Amino acid sequence: MSDTPPDADIAAMQRLAAGDDLALNGLMERWKDKVAAFLLRMTGNAAAATDLTQETFVKLYQSRARYHPSAPFPTYLFRIAANLARNHARWKQRHPTVSIDNEDDHVPESVETQPGPDEQMERGEQMQRVEAALAALPADLREAMLLFTYQEMSYAEIAAAVGCSSKAVETRIYRARQILRAALGGSQAD
Repeated sequence: MSDTPPDADIAAMQRLAAGDDLALNGLMERWKDKVAAFLLRMTGNAAAATDLTQETFVKLYQSRARYHPSAPFPTYLFRIAANLARNHARWKQRHPTVSIDNEDDHVPESVETQPGPDEQMERGEQMQRVEAALAALPADLREAMLLFTYQEMSYAEIAAAVGCSSKAVETRIYRARQILRAALGGSQAD
């Protein structure tokens, strides 16, 4: 998940709990992009993802004294992010709005090579279909699938992050894959 040894994150949290507020900078530097990507896919909105990413690290700071390394640090961090994403979704359901902007807040396509225009268009369309299918998943299935696929968390780590059993995570990922395969016309969704 991260290029830094897991002990470094635990040590940073312990320093943070001991009063070394600068330890938060290292944690943010290592994890902000992954947290932001997860939240962008959970919310489908770049501005909300940015706000929730900042709020994740505020909550991490606020809970610094309560942190105990009983689970891997990413599990702890993504549990905070997942809870914030769920709260945001509930809030949006209770407070619906209509956007006056025509901006497209969808996840941008990442381009690693320079394919031709036709291939770029085809890839872009396929990415949009995949992102739309992911966004259409029920929140609990989407959350498990994103943590498994993009954050490379194990079932046990996801279970700890979302507050359910490993078997429930396995079932959620299985159901998400079935729904994605059906939505994408039987193509491989793993």
